[in-house]
Amino acid sequence: MGTVITITSGKGGTGKTSITGGVAASLALMGRTVLCVDMDIGLRNLDISLGLNDRALMDFSDVALGRCPLARAAVEHPTLKGLWLLTSPMSLPASLTTEKVRSLLDTARTMYDYILIDSPAGLGAGFRLAVCGADRALVVSTSDASSLRDAQRTVAELEQLKTIHLVMNRIQARLLRKLRATIDDAMDAAGLPLIGVVPEDPQVILCANLGLPLTTRGPKGAALACRNIARRLEGGRVPIMRIR
Repeated sequence: MGTVITITSGKGGTGKTSITGGVAASLALMGRTVLCVDMDIGLRNLDISLGLNDRALMDFSDVALGRCPLARAAVEHPTLKGLWLLTSPMSLPASLTTEKVRSLLDTARTMYDYILIDSPAGLGAGFRLAVCGADRALVVSTSDASSLRDAQRTVAELEQLKTIHLVMNRIQARLLRKLRATIDDAMDAAGLPLIGVVPEDPQVILCANLGLPLTTRGPKGAALACRNIARRLEGGRVPIMRIR
């Protein structure tokens, strides 16, 4: 059975979508079958991050509400074997319930090794749908105080999950030194064990604009950090990247 992982943060602008796409592509390159589910209702961008811009015609609400089977709605990546996308609707149907989303995810577990959910910002209805059927969560934060506070608030809403990890994203060594802050400080503030540190990397924006998965830029920077997170999800022992 596959594992459902929600990538969330509470605060917008932390880079959840780029982390979702980077880790998903890394898992696919490792030979795993991966379904990415964009649950950022109304503000979906995961298709751009994966290089699947506007390829999806059906969305996860069509599957959850029985209008389309999952195998038909999920769009396979044209060049990255093992990677699929199930996109988000532009608005939240009133009939879409957590029970129907859980049923969708139960079906997905029988078809894929991993299901990665890109959660919307905030802790509203979209967030509740994104976490209702998760097995574990990755909480993404930057080093600023407001992002870490929102990460704490998000953790408080994830009490039903036994496994929650922190991803520190968009980290700049110079800024950390200036603030006299460390990754340990961030872990203490969020109250979570760390699964990855991702540096600020212009390749993230470049790849999105070119419609290319981040992993195509080679084993360095944010691409390498996402690959390391994927290896840790698989149980590998990989040193945390040092940001210099």
